[in-house]
Amino acid sequence: MGQKVSPIGFRTGITRGWDSTWFASKADYGTFLVEDQKIRKFIDKKFNRQMPKGGVAKTEIIRTRNEVTVTLHSARPGVVIGPRGGEVDKLREEIEALTGRKVTVNVVEVKDPDLNAFLIGEAVAEQLCKRASFRRTMKQFCESAMNAGAKGVKILCSGRLGGAEIARRETQRKGSIPLHTLDADVDYAQARAETTYGTIGIKVWVHRGLFGEAIVAKQAPRRRPFGRGEGGGGEGSSRPRQASRPQTDTSAAPTEGGSPQAS
Repeated sequence: MGQKVSPIGFRTGITRGWDSTWFASKADYGTFLVEDQKIRKFIDKKFNRQMPKGGVAKTEIIRTRNEVTVTLHSARPGVVIGPRGGEVDKLREEIEALTGRKVTVNVVEVKDPDLNAFLIGEAVAEQLCKRASFRRTMKQFCESAMNAGAKGVKILCSGRLGGAEIARRETQRKGSIPLHTLDADVDYAQARAETTYGTIGIKVWVHRGLFGEAIVAKQAPRRRPFGRGEGGGGEGSSRPRQASRPQTDTSAAPTEGGSPQAS
């Protein structure tokens, strides 16, 4: 048996909240659970599987006695809201027809898409479907997450990578990912790339620091103003090389009497 635990379920109820918040009796629990699944599948198909993509990374559902509140966390809220809020009204009507209940839809912007595991996985899957190099793609998104302020990131791709006959898995990792530390904010997501030669599975782990800790984005490394070498003066250097003064050896200099000076 495997011993891998999902970082999301491992922290739910301890340092992370639930995606669905409601209470139901034993008779209604199954009905509400199926409704939540239908709502999430419908939103994922509408905004993440067809153009223009809204980049909905998370769907929160809160139920009261007769009303359902759906909160969408989107990287592109303008696509989800639409002109003058027309798309939100249309989405609310569609969810009401799907569930038969009164629905309220809220849209929240994802401030750091480069630190969201779901958005990273979907972006990697999109690049793999365009036949991009999987190693270059994984490395590129790892570096962008680290530059955005992540403490660590790991991307795992498995399947017929590069169209090979035998499936294999490749991992790209940067920084630290403390999976056993409950105080660590580790985001996790899975994605699939439906390529012409088969399905490639993608798993993403993003360590964003401790819960409640501010995320500080890293600045791009500054280029050295000098050329090759420590002090400059090489090719491409903007500082001119200073002429070195000739050093004279005074230890053997002759004195006035013509004999060398004793050291």
